[in-house]
Amino acid sequence: ITLNTAKMKLAILSASIGAAMAFTNPTNLATSSSSLFMSDSNDAATTGGEEAVEAPPVVAPINGWVPDKSLPCYGLPGAISPLGFFDPIGFTKDMELNGVKRFREAEIMHGRVAMMATIGYLIGESTPTIAYGMDTHHTIANNQIPEIPGTVLFPFFLVVNICEAVRANIGWVEPGLGPLFTLRETYYPGDIGFDPLGLKPTVAKDFANMQTKELSNGRLAMLAVAGMCVQEQINGKGILENLGF
Repeated sequence: ITLNTAKMKLAILSASIGAAMAFTNPTNLATSSSSLFMSDSNDAATTGGEEAVEAPPVVAPINGWVPDKSLPCYGLPGAISPLGFFDPIGFTKDMELNGVKRFREAEIMHGRVAMMATIGYLIGESTPTIAYGMDTHHTIANNQIPEIPGTVLFPFFLVVNICEAVRANIGWVEPGLGPLFTLRETYYPGDIGFDPLGLKPTVAKDFANMQTKELSNGRLAMLAVAGMCVQEQINGKGILENLGF
């Protein structure tokens, strides 16, 4: 009897526990399991994020050039031997990309103007011209502008202004659409699309080589035209006349 009584009590206790469990919210267990799973997933994601290396932004090449901050002037061509990258005063040190592009734009445009001015000095002083006709023994270049009539100067300055307006529209962000003095992201300094003879290379290496040659000639021309101007102011003689021609 005692044994049967004990078995009865055990059976009743088991039934009571089973009935109680039947009314327990099953989401508790699921939540616990989900929480554990999510915790493991988060840990894995965190570990993966720590190990992942942030990829550099993808920039579309412009004439084969991709800005590289680790290189002088972001890798723009123009560093030639024997000096290589020459910036003793540190104008471009720690400069952001837009600033470097603006400096290069200024350098290449001034170089082009200087190359034309160098030829202009020689032609204007030593060959027949619109203003002086067939008389080649006329005023030195430094003093010619005051002597040229306005009917000749006005069309000249009008063409210059139109060319500058076109260049600004191609390469620069319009005022009000961004910070002032900002070049377009897709604009390569100096490349305004003017290539009537089709000389622009399509291969990146060839383009960089031609750009370096243009920069070198432009730099030389800037020094040359400055020397011509100073020489004429000193002795009042034309360039070829000063050389004995």
